Amino acid sequence: MLLFNMKAQASIQLLFRVLTLIISCTCMSVVANTATLMPSPPQLAASGYLLIDVDSGKIIVEHNSFEQLPPASLTKMMTSYIVSTELVKGNIQPDDEVPISVKAWRMGGSKMFIREGTTVKVKDLLKGVIIQSGNDASVALAEYIAGDESAFAEIMNQQAYLLGMTQTHFENATGWPAAGHLTTARDLSTLAIALIRDFPSHYVLYSEKEFTYNGITQPNRNGLLWRDPDVDGVKTGHTEEAKFCLVASAKRDGMRLVSVVMGANSSRGREQESQKLLSYGFRYFKTFSLYSEGEELITPRLWAGAEKSFPLVLAESLTLTIPRDLRKDLKAIIEVDSNIVAPVTEGKPYGTLKVSLHGELLEQRQLLAGRSVEPAGIFARLWDHIVLFVHGILGLE
Repeated sequence: MLLFNMKAQASIQLLFRVLTLIISCTCMSVVANTATLMPSPPQLAASGYLLIDVDSGKIIVEHNSFEQLPPASLTKMMTSYIVSTELVKGNIQPDDEVPISVKAWRMGGSKMFIREGTTVKVKDLLKGVIIQSGNDASVALAEYIAGDESAFAEIMNQQAYLLGMTQTHFENATGWPAAGHLTTARDLSTLAIALIRDFPSHYVLYSEKEFTYNGITQPNRNGLLWRDPDVDGVKTGHTEEAKFCLVASAKRDGMRLVSVVMGANSSRGREQESQKLLSYGFRYFKTFSLYSEGEELITPRLWAGAEKSFPLVLAESLTLTIPRDLRKDLKAIIEVDSNIVAPVTEGKPYGTLKVSLHGELLEQRQLLAGRSVEPAGIFARLWDHIVLFVHGILGLE
């Protein structure tokens, strides 16, 4: 009888171990199947590069993004930005006839093929700058707006400062090699986002694949416009010193990314390296709109006020770019003082929103009063102050 019990006990223990192993293997399989699989960011054959989400400002990939490098014709992004600014302000008109100087006509490198002694409309010159990367068109517009190219370069530097491009200095309107004419991948991403944000009606020019002027049709040098239907800009650049550069922007499923590649080894190479960045960003990341500007997030208790509560809102919309499978892991915590006493002033901060992912704080925003609330009458105020006093003694919330 004892031998039978020992055998039975051994069999039960063996069965328990088998079941435990099966359950353990099953759990490991579930974890493996649900885990987020994401490779390391791509490493590019380029001097400096960056990938950023336009809406959230999240930098997804970067390498040497603060290193000052020659931008070549990426410079013309700023030239077109200033032209667009002048057009929007009404200081110049699209049909204005711009006289073409000898200097503009003689410019080497990429050209629109305008002729000295003629006039060309502003809108055509702008297309020549953006689509054909015309050095001649850039100088013509610079002279028309500022009198000469040197004065225009001063405006470019002033505008760069206003946009926060702190590591950028321009010497000309074209990107023609010049001592001290430098920028960074970070600053170029700032400029690209400003173009997209500030001048959407002009930004569409960056997606045009060709432009014909003076009987000469030239293609846009951004080859990604043909290779990727999501790409709609922005600009290429090339000199011997700068090598091959490309700032690209693409939009897919409501998510817009900007990539910057500087110092690639070939025209084809700058496109391939840019494509690596964009593909990585779209494949493994997603931008989520969490809260809207002015959205009511919480209505805390208000003491001694004409109203018993008031709304707390965000001053700006909150969007985050994170690995696309981790949305469910985001945690939002709202911190608000439980003893807020009237009056409440609209726009004044009364709380904090913190959003974290796996313990890492991603975003912290102040919560502002959505409206003002005046104090209550004297008796209501007195009563609420008595209640607060008692709460304080008893340690209540």
